[in-house]
Parts: sequence; structure tokens; C-alpha cells
Amino acid sequence: LGFLTSSVWDPVKDEYGGLVMIYGTLATSFIALVIAVPVSFGIALFLTELSPNWLKRPLGTAIELLAAVPSIVYGMWGLLVFGPILSTWVQQPLQKLLAGVPYLGALVSGPPVGIGILSAGIILAIMIIPFIASVMRDVFEVTPALLKESAYGLGSTTWEVVSKVVLPYTKAGVIGGIMLGLGRALGETMAVTFVIGNMNQLNSLSVFEAANSITSALANEFAEAGAGLHQAALMYLGLVLFFITFVVLSLSKMLLAQMKKSEGTKS
Repeated sequence: LGFLTSSVWDPVKDEYGGLVMIYGTLATSFIALVIAVPVSFGIALFLTELSPNWLKRPLGTAIELLAAVPSIVYGMWGLLVFGPILSTWVQQPLQKLLAGVPYLGALVSGPPVGIGILSAGIILAIMIIPFIASVMRDVFEVTPALLKESAYGLGSTTWEVVSKVVLPYTKAGVIGGIMLGLGRALGETMAVTFVIGNMNQLNSLSVFEAANSITSALANEFAEAGAGLHQAALMYLGLVLFFITFVVLSLSKMLLAQMKKSEGTKS
């Protein structure tokens, strides 16, 4: 348990703690979900309810093609293009605006280089949007037209039809799509390695500070790790990542079971 609570990672002294990597993995995945879920929902809603017929197929195909872009391309784009933009137009203005403000100022502190937890989270969000949006669009289209037309006939707005008819009918598929995106975010390696900064520190909780994740630590260090404690610590990190994904999957199954149970009591 000391491995999970220690933030020290020093191969020279043979001291290893996984807290920095676990925090980096969870923080980047959380940021990715916070950004990707509303955007994916908007895309799926537009494609199924609002888009003209001539636009549905090309726009849907374009979004699905984003899933085919290799993760290393996203990582290089994030490092060379997106990082400087984030630093110049987001981080520096926020640091000037929140200078001296307690707590909020600490959240945006750090050198303005454009790499860190927020940058990795945004890149992950861009990567998982095609997966979540595609699943949401497919399950929205499964909703029987009769149900939607009945709601429209009663005077419901598009938002009321989606929130009161489509979402209750397709909630299992929607949660499945979100969990698919979360699993992709938790396990992503190369894109995160490029933009997270690969620095083992927890000096501050700033989203602009360089950090590390489990997958990037494994990618960077496993080939050079000597047999013994270093290699064992990296394997332990891999086991922790497996445990995190297992817990996420179990929670989603429990949530779906609870929703079905409550649905039965309502009826």
C-alpha cells in the first residue's frame, strides 16, 4: 500500500511510488470525459435529430475517420501545434487574470510551455470523441420513430423528445459508449507520452504542470528498467492500471443494473 501513497520515483535510490502516475492517469481521463461527453452528445443529437439528410452521411463519416488517426499523430500535433496555442491563448491569459487569487491561481500556475495534465486531457478528449459520438448516434437511431413522432405530435420540443424519450430508451447504450471512451482514455499511451511532460512530481495541483501517467511511465522506462525493483514497480503499475479499468467496468455494470431495477419499480 505504501507504493500507492508515495509520490517518490527515484530509480537511482531504488525508491518507487506510484501516486504521481495514478493521479495523472485519473486526472487526464476525467478531463477527457468532461470535455468529450457533452461534445459527443451534441454531435449525436445533431446527426440524428437536426442535421439535413445530405449532411448526415459525410459528417458522420468524417467523425468516424478521426478514430482511424494513429495516436502518435495526435501526440505530435499536440506537442508541436496545440501546446503552443494552449500556452499563448489560454494559460498565460488565465495566469494574468487569476494572479493572486487563492486556489484558482494555483490551478493555472506553472511554466507556460503548453504541456501538462490539461493538454493531455484535451488531446485524449479529441481522441475519444469519435468513439462516444458514433455509439451515441447508433443507439439514438435505434429509438422507434413512432415514439419520437408521438412526442412531437403532443407538442414536445426537440430537446424534450431527446431528454424524455430518446435518452431513457437508449441509456444503456449511451453509458456503454461513455465507458468505451473512458477505457480508451485510461489505456492511451503514445499521445499522452508526448504532451503530459513525463515529470514525476506532485508539487502543485495545477492542470498546466508537467506530470506523468501509468502508460507513459511504462512506455518510457520499461525498456531501460533493470531486473529487480525497478522492473517490479513498473509491473505493479501495470497491475494498478488493470485494476482501475476493472473497477470502472464493474461500476458501469452496477449502474446499469441499478437503473434497470429502478425502471422496474417505476413501472
